[in-house]
Amino acid sequence: MHLEIPKIRQEANRLAQKTLDIHANAIILVPAKQADLNSLPYGKEISQRLSRADHKLDSGKPFVTEVPNNTGTRVALAGIDPQGSAFDLLTLARRLVAAHGALKPEQMLVACHDLAPKTAERAVEAILAALLAAHFTMPDYKSKPDKPVKLREIHIYGHASAGGHARTIAEARGNNLARYLTALPPNELTPGNYRRRIEKLAREYGWKTEFLDIKKLKARGAGAFLAVAQGSPEPDAGILHLRYAPKKKSAGKPLALVGKGICFDTGGTNLKPARHMHGMHEDMEGSAVALGTLLALTELKADFPVDCWLALAQNHIGPKAYKQNDVVKAANGKTIEIIHTDAEGRMVLADTLYFASQQKPKLIVDYATLTGACVGALSTRMSGTLTNREKLVPVLIEAGNASGERVWPFPLPKDYEDALKSDIADIKQCTLDSDADHILAATFLKKFLVNDPDWVHVDLSAGNHKGGLAHIPTDITGFGVRLTLNLLLDQKLLS
Repeated sequence: MHLEIPKIRQEANRLAQKTLDIHANAIILVPAKQADLNSLPYGKEISQRLSRADHKLDSGKPFVTEVPNNTGTRVALAGIDPQGSAFDLLTLARRLVAAHGALKPEQMLVACHDLAPKTAERAVEAILAALLAAHFTMPDYKSKPDKPVKLREIHIYGHASAGGHARTIAEARGNNLARYLTALPPNELTPGNYRRRIEKLAREYGWKTEFLDIKKLKARGAGAFLAVAQGSPEPDAGILHLRYAPKKKSAGKPLALVGKGICFDTGGTNLKPARHMHGMHEDMEGSAVALGTLLALTELKADFPVDCWLALAQNHIGPKAYKQNDVVKAANGKTIEIIHTDAEGRMVLADTLYFASQQKPKLIVDYATLTGACVGALSTRMSGTLTNREKLVPVLIEAGNASGERVWPFPLPKDYEDALKSDIADIKQCTLDSDADHILAATFLKKFLVNDPDWVHVDLSAGNHKGGLAHIPTDITGFGVRLTLNLLLDQKLLS
């Protein structure tokens, strides 16, 4: 798993022709309005070509050309709108980076030309994020895999960030980890293998670990989780608890991250058809995003403790698999009537959220590829959020807009609880209707929180988007790391 970061060299001076001439690949960023291209190296030639192609700098698309020097430098040029959204800027960055993708560059020149400092800061950050995503090596099991070419250096001209790029790098590491794990095939990433990978990572980063295996979960009465796990031929399921502790004694308020880690989802007794079962090795993406967020916060030396709870299991068919109308008891003592075995994610999360909230965190953020209803509501372009704090609704929208990982909050009205009333148990797992299942799933999960923490549930409808999303070039997006860091570091959700 390649998590190396290329060297980043910064120079505040304007791009000179001699500098451009020694680079084979360049990204040049100019104002979308009234850009003075003639003062650029080879600006006259570039301007003429733009005119002939009738290309507008404010189109949101790069203009790609090769300048007339001995190197044949490929230039991807784009206009930057200072008022543009983070999502649009990251999308443009992905396109600019993709213009060089086939050349597999080892070095990349990024130049800001006549951009205001704040605009340059945003643009450079977006380009770096896109470069670090595009030049990450994803899993490849081909007998003759393509030889990876590492991007070794990024040279930035016309802008030098005083604070460096630590956060962009940390977010990229977290996202790359989440995408890599999510892409692994299900015979490779079983719950047991997944746990061992994470425990190795924990030793590298100094996280404390505790694994609640089947035996321990039985002792704790975690019947909701165990109902899903009991169908697996291998008893390797469990809840992995990781803890990051800051070095400062006066630590901030604690955070809990919770992730759904269903390594493969057959649908259980209510078996999925082939079209909907394909890709279900990605049903553990929520846990990978939680882990990637923990890694990013560790890299940034967050000044608050973080507990990360990963619900690792598979939803199998078999003689011991749970079935409709079973009644099981969760760790908090609530009895649950099973309505649909393909609603397994909320089952494993129920006990995991209960254990996480028992530790009295200030805030819990959970991530799950949970419902098709959320995809139906939003498509795969953004993810849904639900929260037990109405005051957080505008904060979530702002964090999504600012990070480029867009979300839309849904309500949690009390009357939706009526749909989950059971004649035989304390609560139904779900309904057999498809109406508002994303809201009903969150309504169900909310019942397993204790000690009244602030809670944000992220339904990862944007966990996979064909062709990539924002700065991410792969279908698997690893959505959530940038969003969460914005919530914590910019929106100050733990304050």
